[in-house]
Amino acid sequence: METYIKKTVLIGHVLLFSLMVYCQDLNHSFKPGQIWPATEGKHINAHGGGIIYYNDSYYWFGEYRLPRLEKDRSRYGVSCYSSKDLLNWKNEGLALKVINDTASILNPGCVIERPKVVYNKKTGKFVMWFHHELKGQGYKAALTGVAVSDNITGPYKYIRSLRPNAGTWPVNFPEEYKRPAINEGNLKSWSDDWIVAVKKGLFVRRDFEGGQMARDMTIFVDKDDVAFHVHSAEENMTLHFSELTDDYLDFTGRYIRVLPGESNEAPAIFFSKGSYFMFTSGTTGWKPNAARLSVAKKIFGEWKSIGNPCRGTEDENKITFGSQSTQILPVHGKKNAFIYMGDRWIPDNLADSRHIWLPVEWEKGNPVIKWYSNWNLSKLQ
Repeated sequence: METYIKKTVLIGHVLLFSLMVYCQDLNHSFKPGQIWPATEGKHINAHGGGIIYYNDSYYWFGEYRLPRLEKDRSRYGVSCYSSKDLLNWKNEGLALKVINDTASILNPGCVIERPKVVYNKKTGKFVMWFHHELKGQGYKAALTGVAVSDNITGPYKYIRSLRPNAGTWPVNFPEEYKRPAINEGNLKSWSDDWIVAVKKGLFVRRDFEGGQMARDMTIFVDKDDVAFHVHSAEENMTLHFSELTDDYLDFTGRYIRVLPGESNEAPAIFFSKGSYFMFTSGTTGWKPNAARLSVAKKIFGEWKSIGNPCRGTEDENKITFGSQSTQILPVHGKKNAFIYMGDRWIPDNLADSRHIWLPVEWEKGNPVIKWYSNWNLSKLQ
């Protein structure tokens, strides 16, 4: 009996020690800019990502990046992680893999950026959209790709890539803009006359037949389950909000131009307190710049720029705390509670790029973000 008791006590001590080690390995708070290990111990490799809440869990999809200088090329595809608490993430593997076939345009060496997944209640399918550039062509193609899966973690089946809204005019495009101005093709880039022409649809007219450019993008599903593909178009000079079909797999042809000529990218949209809000960045490549906040009462309404949402030092505000927006994440179970998700890009080693998550706070009815080096969900009231 004494031996049995000693063995039982020993086993209890071992289990207690194991539990203590396990708890020490857990993430207990958000630490923006630091290495964020998944449960496997490696830094979360899901950049330019988006998160969806489904069946009591969060799923984070993002760019799987290589730990070397091939900074704008995808060798593998889109990664997926899952979590119950937004702090501790399990690596679920690659949700979408590139196709190792020279006949496919989703082949190793192409560009896959900013993947976003949404669930379609009508079809019961999970739909992934992403920015897609062709191998060896830089950012000339300006395509958006779509894939679909029966399971949230994949595998996702690639369907096609395209430029949106070929042969259709924006809903908010005046009739007089549909006719080219005299000599508009000879205008010098960035001249005053050229900027005016851009605002009046110079690139919309140019791309009318083949479809509008689609670079940095996100997907927003409205309260009535109508989904919108929001993307930088017109050489990154203007945002387009494009309505998706009921199955979320194609475009209806209804779209609007938003903030024409203002050079926005990295759109992140959410709805709260009766308004639609959008975080964007300027167009400075991998280098961070000042965030921009816009607001509208209707998704297809008039969007108004209302300044920089950052509330830090002057230097911090100029670079959005060293980050670029990718999503404004609603926190399940908390009313009007959101997290700003951003990327701090490290161009020479994109796999090591850091995740900047900050609580969205409110100031005079508008969302703002402040810097916290260590915080948890209790910050969201």
